[in-house]
Amino acid sequence: MWDPAVYRRFGTERSRPFFDLAARVGAERPRAVTDLGCGPGELTLTLAERWPGARLTGVDSSPEMIEKAVAHGGPAEFRVGDVREWRPEPDVDVLITNATLQWVPEHRDLLARWARELTPGAWLAMQVPGNFGAPSHVLLREVGRRYGVSDVLREAPVGEPAGYAALLTEAGADVDAWEATYLHLLPVSGEHPVLRWMEGTALRPVKAALDDNAWQSFRTDLARELSGAYPATGPYVAFPFRRIFVVARTAR
Repeated sequence: MWDPAVYRRFGTERSRPFFDLAARVGAERPRAVTDLGCGPGELTLTLAERWPGARLTGVDSSPEMIEKAVAHGGPAEFRVGDVREWRPEPDVDVLITNATLQWVPEHRDLLARWARELTPGAWLAMQVPGNFGAPSHVLLREVGRRYGVSDVLREAPVGEPAGYAALLTEAGADVDAWEATYLHLLPVSGEHPVLRWMEGTALRPVKAALDDNAWQSFRTDLARELSGAYPATGPYVAFPFRRIFVVARTAR
């Protein structure tokens, strides 16, 4: 179960890749814009400011997230849905999926299908975290093995920019692919900030797999390891976070 309040921690840092991704989409007057994996909806609604004439839709698999999104009101329709089952309607000129496809093992097949099924000249933009080799995730897997939860932690759920570029080029699209590493300066307050960051995303499967006592023990052990890998520097902890971006335009 997603907890929107936990996910919103470090909201400024989490939202920056979304804006950097959307800025590279060259659509001028799209008829319809869809945000797959829209979460609690705040970022989706910013798309209405850029494209006020578009029909705007947000889709997420979490009822809790969609409940929060609907509560915002505004010029968007939000609904619960599985990204694997989504098919583009004929007027969808922009498809954005931000920090979602890492949860979908077959997402490469989805990208290729969307590139074929979207209307000619439509835009497909995706961003996924590319930090699964970072100390945070290496330590997560090490501690996970001690607690017998390795089966819920994936080694490499996403590819590299060149691989996505080749995939979408083969599907006939023009592609812009890149990566960026953001250096987040997370304030030190109470628990280790990288642990608090990870609770919003990567630690969700672990929490679901453990009982309360084991979960608290897991958090304590992981926090100890993270403190060594990400020491405090004055009032903050430096947390490098690599992201992978792809913007493609379908054949015209």
